[in-house]
Amino acid sequence: MDKLFDSGWTHIAVTRREAVVEVALARPEARNALNGLLMEELTEAARLLRLRTDVLAVILTGTESYFSAGADLSASQARAAQPTLLEARRTVMAGPDLCKAWAEIEAVTIAAIEGYCIGGASALAVSCDFRVMGAGAYMRLPEVPLGMNMSWRTLPKLVALAGPSRAKQYVMFGEAADAARCLDWGFADEVVADGQALTAARRWADKVTALPPLPVRMTKEAINAISAANAQASIYMDRDQYLLASRTDDLREGIAAFREKRPGKFKGD
Repeated sequence: MDKLFDSGWTHIAVTRREAVVEVALARPEARNALNGLLMEELTEAARLLRLRTDVLAVILTGTESYFSAGADLSASQARAAQPTLLEARRTVMAGPDLCKAWAEIEAVTIAAIEGYCIGGASALAVSCDFRVMGAGAYMRLPEVPLGMNMSWRTLPKLVALAGPSRAKQYVMFGEAADAARCLDWGFADEVVADGQALTAARRWADKVTALPPLPVRMTKEAINAISAANAQASIYMDRDQYLLASRTDDLREGIAAFREKRPGKFKGD
């Protein structure tokens, strides 16, 4: 029995085509928003995939219309509102653990993105080796305009892909980066016609599976180690920053303004 394919997943679908595994987010009733169970399943699937030598490429995808609406706001607030800071500090590791699990898969990982890819979903996508986007797709990080910091240990990845100035623009302003901009900035590796991202990701996977697997894995490991050499030292505190930001009036105001579709009135507290 193969646990990866026989686990009865609730919010993901896992399929296999020879040496390629596809993991699809499947929570359509919430636009694939990352609640606790979906994040747990994605993390568990990644851990099951991590060291498999019979899997050479992994494709992560959403639906033909959207990738994911990002972290579920109500779930995020519930995780932060634990009885003690110690307990809250543990529970908010779900996002960083998810991204870490996907980054540690030894096979080559490819995100196929259609439609919107927001917040935590963008963090997950940049944890993959490559990203293929439909022409109408976009990525966006709304955290800072809402009153949060961008956490999930994502900032080093963004800087490595786009450089400091563009990473600051992407994170600070919370503006959508369309597929063309993502390609220009290094967040995307290919842009294809809408509806063709998964097909293109499968072409990338086929290119990978045609290569000798050992040097491919060595190359991935080496380049990841080089690009993230100082990542832990620079970002280890981002969950504590999140816990601080999650207890501010500015965050409450940011979420209220977002829901009421009005500009926020922030006071720095």
